[in-house]
Amino acid sequence: MLSNKVEICGVNTAKLPVLKSDEKKALFERILKGDEIAREEYIFGNLRLVLSIIQRFNNRGEYADDIFQVGCIGLIKAIDNFDVTQGVQFSTYAVPMIIGEIRRYLRDNNSIRVSRSLRDIAYRALQVKESLINKNSKEPTIEEIAKELDMPKDEVMVALEAIQDPVSLFEPIYQDGGDAIFVMDQVRDEKNTDLSWLENLSLSEALKKLGDREKHILNLRFFEGKTQMEVAEEIGISQAQVSRLEKNALKSMKKYVT
Repeated sequence: MLSNKVEICGVNTAKLPVLKSDEKKALFERILKGDEIAREEYIFGNLRLVLSIIQRFNNRGEYADDIFQVGCIGLIKAIDNFDVTQGVQFSTYAVPMIIGEIRRYLRDNNSIRVSRSLRDIAYRALQVKESLINKNSKEPTIEEIAKELDMPKDEVMVALEAIQDPVSLFEPIYQDGGDAIFVMDQVRDEKNTDLSWLENLSLSEALKKLGDREKHILNLRFFEGKTQMEVAEEIGISQAQVSRLEKNALKSMKKYVT
C-alpha cells in the first residue's frame, strides 16, 4: 500500500486543513443543529486523522485508496455518534472507531479461513462492543461484552482472537503535533493489578519522588488497570494531560531505578 502518496481518492493530502480547537467546537455546534455544510467541513478537517491511522495498515496488500475510504466511513460514524457532553476529545473517540471499521474491512477480505461459527460470534461481539462504546464512550471489557451476549467469557475471547491480527502495545496509532496515542493507551489491563512488578524492580523509592497526582495516576493506570480515558474522567482532566503526566512520571522514575 502506497501510504506516502500525495493524492488519495482524489484528495490532495498535502493541502488538508488542520482545525483548531475553537473551530472544531464551533463546527460541532452547527452540526448538532443539522448544518450539513458544517458536517462536511468537519469531515474534511479530520481527514488527516484518517491518514495517520491508515499508516499502520501498510503491507497488507490493499490499495491505499480503499483503506482510506473505509477509514472515512469510520470517521463519519464517529462524527454522527460523538457525544460532546462526555468531555472526551473527538480524536480519542474517533480513533478506535476508524480502526474498527478498517479491521472489519480487512477481516471480510481476509483469505485465511475462520470457522463460520467463530466468525458469527466475533461479529456479534464486535457489534455489541461498538454499541457499548457509543453508549458509554469507553472501551468495554470482555466480561461486559460476554454478559450482553449471554455467553461465556472464554468463548467470546477465542472468537475475537481468531479474527484479529497481533499488534504491538507500543505501536502509535495517532499523533497530531503532541504526544502520540499508543495502542496500550486504549487497552485496559485486567491482569497487572498487583504490586509484584513494583517489588521486583525496586520502584518504591522512585515512587516516593513523585507528587501525589502523579502517584495517583500511575496507581490507577498500572495497579487498577484503567485506561487513560477512564483516569481522565475520574480525576477531571483531559486524556492528553493524563498521557503527559504519566510519561513524565515514568521518565522521572527511571532516574532512581537501578
